[in-house]
Amino acid sequence: MSGTAAGAKGSGEGRMRADAQRNRDLIIKAARDTFTDAGPDAPLDEIAKRAGVGIATLYRRFPDRDGLIHAVVLDTFEAMADSARVAEEQGTDAYDALRRFMHLAVDAKIGATMPALAGRVVFDDAVEEARLTVSRIVQRLLETAQAHGLVRGDVAFGDITLMVMRLTRPLPAITKILVDDDLAHRHLDIYLDGLRAEGDGARAELPPPVVALADFEKFRKRLGEAGGRQG
Repeated sequence: MSGTAAGAKGSGEGRMRADAQRNRDLIIKAARDTFTDAGPDAPLDEIAKRAGVGIATLYRRFPDRDGLIHAVVLDTFEAMADSARVAEEQGTDAYDALRRFMHLAVDAKIGATMPALAGRVVFDDAVEEARLTVSRIVQRLLETAQAHGLVRGDVAFGDITLMVMRLTRPLPAITKILVDDDLAHRHLDIYLDGLRAEGDGARAELPPPVVALADFEKFRKRLGEAGGRQG
């Protein structure tokens, strides 16, 4: 085979791989949106339609529903992990990195996706690695921000992660005309101001419960055990 022919073949294979990856990404995004709207048993035909691919293409990439759900969960956590890394690298300080991460996490809408798939999530090694990456970076940023006097000392891990979950839960349908996504970022900025350690010392002491990273891990373990019993 001539060098020209080999190059053409390689270029064609590269385009095929790029097309396959693009289709996979479109299917995962469509599945995330569809599962969020209609739950984990939503019709796969609807997912294929949203993705703009044929049902045969969907089944070629994901032979069964559980595999597609796993891909959505893994993609969500990996996107969160990427957001955490980017925030840590680009933040001017630990507080700014936390702020960046929380806004990126709001864009990922994890609070809409994960509850919709509750009981169907399999925390295998890949999902667990991505989840732990997020937890470790957020905990590190929080501790650093507190050590430098940038975030009030009584803020815990759960005050960061669970607020993102709350802000990304969909509002009732009638309120979507009020630009739900933009409101989430506005409300997050208000909340972030409350995290800062700055002020005249008149801030109220935070009441319990304090949800630390260790508490969060215990809850996640119980959730996984419950999902296993359902299976």
